[in-house]
Amino acid sequence: MSAVEETQQWDTDRVLTIPNVLSFIRLLSVVAFGWLIMVGADVWAVGLLVVFGATDALDGYLARRLRQRTALGAKLDPVADRLYILVALVALAVRGIVPWWFFAILLGRDLMLVALLPSLRRMGLVALPVNTVGKAATLALLTAFPLVLLGAPQSLGIEAAKWIGWVLAVLGAMLYWWAGGLYVSTTVALARERRPDDHA
Repeated sequence: MSAVEETQQWDTDRVLTIPNVLSFIRLLSVVAFGWLIMVGADVWAVGLLVVFGATDALDGYLARRLRQRTALGAKLDPVADRLYILVALVALAVRGIVPWWFFAILLGRDLMLVALLPSLRRMGLVALPVNTVGKAATLALLTAFPLVLLGAPQSLGIEAAKWIGWVLAVLGAMLYWWAGGLYVSTTVALARERRPDDHA
């Protein structure tokens, strides 16, 4: 097996496990998160994001502890993270807290990854495992957005939160694109390794 292929062993193929239920709840709460930002209930939105982060860590712990690691759960977590980032960006941009060009920078990276899907499917893959840089980018962005929100004049206007938030946001955007580059290089490497088999 290639060194770049996923070697994760799953404990079960069941859908309704405790970790997966927590992941589904996080997905459903994305709408509430965006609505809270749009209506200006910023403290509640940040509180929901904190709960989201806690359940994210909890379902990973429970999956290992209860031996309920599943392929579905591994896919739900990054989907939930990306939806939270996207919804936060849209809501903050609509309120004029985050410029639309910053939204475009992050969206461009995700569109680049969407373009990889046909190649992955031809190789029998749905997605690539989340890499360490991608996890760091997600953590930076999900920490940055509530700080940027609370630091904005339209919100609580906490100056220190605004500056720390924007430093993390820029760092997160850089890591986000770095992770995207790693996904592209991994896809290319997989395609090159499998090409001889296609002509066999």
